Amino acid sequence: MTESQVMSLQERIETDLKQAMRDRNEVEKLALRALKTAITLARTATANHDITEAEIVTIIQKEAKRRRDTAAEYERLGETQRAAAELAELPALERYLPPQMGEAELEAIVRSVIAEKGATSLKEMGSVMSAVMPRVAGVADGKAVNQVVRRLLGS
Repeated sequence: MTESQVMSLQERIETDLKQAMRDRNEVEKLALRALKTAITLARTATANHDITEAEIVTIIQKEAKRRRDTAAEYERLGETQRAAAELAELPALERYLPPQMGEAELEAIVRSVIAEKGATSLKEMGSVMSAVMPRVAGVADGKAVNQVVRRLLGS
């Protein structure tokens, strides 16, 4: 397959948005429109109005995280229908993300960083996190990394 045959992430989002409109899939349409808006805002914020695929993945991760956080807040307030509406948009966004790293793989990376740094207590959590996050960018959630680091440094 040549490079011209491979559809970019942004083109896939555009195509899927059009299909969601044709299918009258309101949930997917809302999620993809919001995503397209976030990408457009990011593009206009740069000097040459161009962003990379990696930056688009970061935007998608932020949008997915925003929906999870908003849903959790609605749940806390007893607004279960609004929470469900936020969570319903997640699958439309998550299909554009790379597969997430498994717990065992993440733990192995954290253990190697702890060994490299010689970290022994939770006081060194910041330096461990700052070394781990670039290695797992895009494939592991910060919250999951935080939990693994805490567990390993706390024991």
